[in-house]
Amino acid sequence: MASLSNDGGNKWRILIGSDRHRKAIRYTGPKRDAERFKDKVERLAATQGDVPADLVDWLNDQPDKLHRRLVNAGLTNERRRTNAKTLGQLIDAYFEHLSIKPITRLGYEATRKALLKHFGNDTTISSIEPLAAQMWRKKLKDDGLADATISKRIVLAKCIFRKAVAWKWICDNPFAEVKAGSQQNKARQYFITREMADKVLAACPTLEWKLIFALSRYGGLRCPSEHANLKWSDILWDQGKFRVTCSKTEHHAGRGERMVPLFPELEPLLLEAYRSAPKGSEYVLPRIRGSEINLRTHFSRIVCRAGLQPWVRLFHNLRSSRQTELANRFPAHVVCDWIGNSEKVAQGHYLQVTDENFKRAIEKPEEKAAQKAAQYGANLSVTEGRSEKVGVKKSPENASSYIPLLIASKEELAAPGLEPGTLGL
Repeated sequence: MASLSNDGGNKWRILIGSDRHRKAIRYTGPKRDAERFKDKVERLAATQGDVPADLVDWLNDQPDKLHRRLVNAGLTNERRRTNAKTLGQLIDAYFEHLSIKPITRLGYEATRKALLKHFGNDTTISSIEPLAAQMWRKKLKDDGLADATISKRIVLAKCIFRKAVAWKWICDNPFAEVKAGSQQNKARQYFITREMADKVLAACPTLEWKLIFALSRYGGLRCPSEHANLKWSDILWDQGKFRVTCSKTEHHAGRGERMVPLFPELEPLLLEAYRSAPKGSEYVLPRIRGSEINLRTHFSRIVCRAGLQPWVRLFHNLRSSRQTELANRFPAHVVCDWIGNSEKVAQGHYLQVTDENFKRAIEKPEEKAAQKAAQYGANLSVTEGRSEKVGVKKSPENASSYIPLLIASKEELAAPGLEPGTLGL
C-alpha cells in the first residue's frame, strides 16, 4: 500500500514500503493528480514480473525528474536514452524554427559555437544540470568576455532551453537560475564630435561615401540596412523630411517605417546626389544593395585617412552621437521617434555624457549670454543674405561651417514626375 502526505500547498509525498523501510516519492501538483500518481505507484509496487502495457506507457510519459525518483525508489529501471535529444539536435531545431533577420542569425552563431564547444554536440540535454550551466557562465567570464557579451549569450541559451521545455524534451530549464546580467556596455560608447565628423567627411573619396557617413552621423540611420532601403521617393523635399524603412523593427506593429527631418547637414549632399543620379534611379545608394562590399573595412580606412583612430562600433557610435546631440535640443520622445528606438533602449545603449555637457555646466551666466548674442547675430546675417533660388545655408549647430549651395525651390523639387538626374544646375 502507498499513502499520500501533504507537505504544504501542492507539494506531496507518496510513501511506499514497510514501516521500517518506507521510501518517499515527492510530487508537485493538484491533489487530484497526486492521487492518480499514487495509484500508479501503488500498482507498480505490487507488480510481479512483467509490467502491464498501460504502466509502461505511463512510465515513458513521465518527465526525467519524476522517472528518476521512481528509479531511486526501486520501482523501475534506468530509462533508456535511445530517444534522448542531444544539444546539437536542440540547437538545430531552435534555429530552424527561428524567424529572424540574417544579420541577427549571424550574431547568434557565437552562442551556438560556445555552447557546442563547452558541452559537446552529442551531449544529451537532459544531462545538462543547473550547476553545469552556472559553470559555463563562469567559463565565459574566465575567457575575458565583456559582461554585455556574456549577458547576450546567457539570454539566448535560456531561450533555447526554454523551447526544449515547451517541446517536452526536458522537464526543467537548467539555465533558468543563471544570472544574465546587463547588456549595457558604456565602455564601448564613443562620441564623434562635429570637428571629427568634418574631417571624416572631407576624407570620403566619393559622394556615395559622404552620404553613407552623413546619413549615419546626422540622420541617425542604421547602417547598412536603412541606407540600402532609402529611395528617392522617400524624400519629401517640400515637407523637409524623409521616410526611413526600418527592416530591424518592421515585425513590430506600426514600426515598419519612421519619418526623419531633412537636417541641414543632409540636404546639400542629397541634392547633389539627386542631380547626379542616373535618370530613373529608384534608390539613393543602389551600389550597397545586396553588395558584398565590406563597409566596415572601407570606412576604417577613411577614418585613418582623416587622421583619426577608428573608434569601437564604427557605425553604431555615429547613431549614438547623433541621438545624444539631438537629445540636448528636443524632447526624448521626439528624438526616439526620429532615431527609431525606445527611451529605455536609448538610455541604456545610445545616450552619452559628453565633454560639452561638462563645459556648459561650469559656464558662467554672462558667458552664456554673450555666446547667445553672438550666435543670434551670425544667424541673422546669414538669413538676410539668403534668396529663394540661390543662397548660402548654414548649419545652426556649427557656427563656423558655411555650405555654399545652389538650391532649387521646394515647389520645383516636389513637382510631379520629376526624376533624379533631370534637375539642372
